[in-house]
Amino acid sequence: MAFQLIVLYNHPESASAFDKHYDETHSQLAARMPGVRAYTTMRPAATGGDRPAYHLVAVLTFDDEKSFNTAAASEEGKAAVADLANFAGAGVTLLTGPAGTVI
Repeated sequence: MAFQLIVLYNHPESASAFDKHYDETHSQLAARMPGVRAYTTMRPAATGGDRPAYHLVAVLTFDDEKSFNTAAASEEGKAAVADLANFAGAGVTLLTGPAGTVI
């Protein structure tokens, strides 16, 4: 069963600085983690004038939990986690678990 890492980034003080670092540096580190099968991001849009709960959501999909654990323990995985301190000072939430398909 596929296994996912979902990353929820809080709103930063400077959205432009965050986006630049994420797009040019962090996403490249995360994409090099071994075993990543899919990597998508979304910058949630405001609905009804309300500010979205998060600035950015990233979803990384692996074949299974073992593949995720291997990626997390890899040099690339450690580098991606260490890089969070460089741009995600407003806070980040990491969620992991098996991914199911509804449709």
